[in-house]
Amino acid sequence: MRQGETGQVARTGWADRLHARLAGFSRPVRAFAGSPEPRTIGSFAKGRQLVSGTFQLAGFLVEDLDRSLWDIPAPDEWFESELHGFTWLDDLAAVGDGPARSCAQAWAHDWVARFGKGEGPGWTPDLTARRLIRMINHGPLLLAGRDKPGTAGFFRALGRQTVFLSRRWRSVEGLPRIEALTGLIHAGHALAGMERHLPKAAAALARHCDRQVDSDGAVPSRNPQELMEVLTLLTWAEAALTDAGRDVPAALRGAIERIAPTLRALRHADGGLARFHGGGRGAEGRLDQALAAAGGRAITAHGLAMGYARLAAGRTTVIVDAAAPATGAASANAHASTLAMELTSARRPLIVSCGSGASFGPDWRRAGRATPLHSTLCVHGHSSSRLDSETGLLGSGRGLLAEVPEQVWAQIDSDLDGVRLLAGHNGFAPSHGMTHVRELHLSLDGRDLKGEDTLGAMTGPDRKRYEKVIGRLGAEGIRFGIRFHLHPDVDAALDLGGTAVSMALKSGEIWIFRHDGVGELSLEPSVYLEQGRLKPRPARQIVLSATVLDQACQLGWTLAKAQDTPAAIRDTLRDEDAPKPA
Repeated sequence: MRQGETGQVARTGWADRLHARLAGFSRPVRAFAGSPEPRTIGSFAKGRQLVSGTFQLAGFLVEDLDRSLWDIPAPDEWFESELHGFTWLDDLAAVGDGPARSCAQAWAHDWVARFGKGEGPGWTPDLTARRLIRMINHGPLLLAGRDKPGTAGFFRALGRQTVFLSRRWRSVEGLPRIEALTGLIHAGHALAGMERHLPKAAAALARHCDRQVDSDGAVPSRNPQELMEVLTLLTWAEAALTDAGRDVPAALRGAIERIAPTLRALRHADGGLARFHGGGRGAEGRLDQALAAAGGRAITAHGLAMGYARLAAGRTTVIVDAAAPATGAASANAHASTLAMELTSARRPLIVSCGSGASFGPDWRRAGRATPLHSTLCVHGHSSSRLDSETGLLGSGRGLLAEVPEQVWAQIDSDLDGVRLLAGHNGFAPSHGMTHVRELHLSLDGRDLKGEDTLGAMTGPDRKRYEKVIGRLGAEGIRFGIRFHLHPDVDAALDLGGTAVSMALKSGEIWIFRHDGVGELSLEPSVYLEQGRLKPRPARQIVLSATVLDQACQLGWTLAKAQDTPAAIRDTLRDEDAPKPA
């Protein structure tokens, strides 16, 4: 972070704390306007862990918790945000028994006592909205059996947070602003005396929807999980306005209608989202809830959806990042993943992106954004996009992409044989004069994916650049590899004397990877970066390596189900139901 940005963050934090304290002079809230209806989804398993006192939060393990949640030293900002965002309250509410209610009440009212007057790190517009929505949603759970002073203090805290949001939502942009305005609308509907905030908040949210969600239902970051969060928040805001008897702005409803088809196109066969540009698969049930709340016809976007190409046939989905990453402020979490692919067969992911390493520290965050941690072609030692002034693998800096492929193209066609994608990008042209072209063909039954990857100098200026690079490298040529990262649950082994890789899924399906013999095949270690875990999961990757010696090199490969794999397999056993080893 640069010096000027550090000062801006400090000024923003100071202003948030000031307005949090000033909000206490407003007229207090004394009651709910009606019975709040919870719209958030919690995890019963996580709730049970919280009650037990040993649980995971933001990638850290908390053991033998015998004190208040707020006495836990926060190891990093992620952990602190999880605490003050109150999403754990959804998990406790999912359990809903006596011990869970006791934990929820103790921790929520302790937060009110310690931080409810504007103290602590949780007073940012997005965190305040996240917390306020959940305190309102689970208000009956938190107030059951409380005395009058405790109830009055709880409502004072709700009122202070609502007034704070009304003053500070303008200080953030993008998803944080949508979350802040949704929280303000939610509170304006649910809290007696706060109805005055509804018209302005709804109008502001509608204006921001027009700027943040484009005509194709995409957001600037191209993060699928962020798009799901936007849709979720907009459906909550729409429901609150409808329940309050207010008109829903046309721009808000229009954004919902544009986003839903795009999200369906970014959904794999197992129901999870494609993991690109900092996004994960999404919490279980969250996407289903958002799409159901969006209403309308269940239409899936065709062609490119937010820059992603979707090939679907039979029980198989392939999703390809077929556009340039975001630039500027929207690229804070963007990855160098152009032309990377993911493949899911029914309920089982096979080919994946390694994912965002942000929850595992800055080194993993940096590594997760680089091209080698995606299932695509990578020139040795270089990424297809670069941070700030970086010229090699994504390294340190502000975290914004300063150099992305100037040209990215993609064309999807379908015929009686299946679905075909032809795409390319020139992200390696500035450094090597090289363009990557990827052709994929998914058979009509979804059992066979044929691929062809070409790395070559395509134009006159690129060939000149290539000649300079070759003059420097000599006989070594330009080394590159095509990587196929496997999900950790995939059991892979080199087969047929090292000329193929066989992959067994937990469903019982067997997939075989073969190539045309031009490159060198290997099976190497990889990682799967999954938010909420204590450390990265070990995995494996197929690597097809080759060298460009004469302006271009083309590698062909196939990924197909074994012939004896049935067309349909009953895969109904959940992972948590599988028998444990003795």
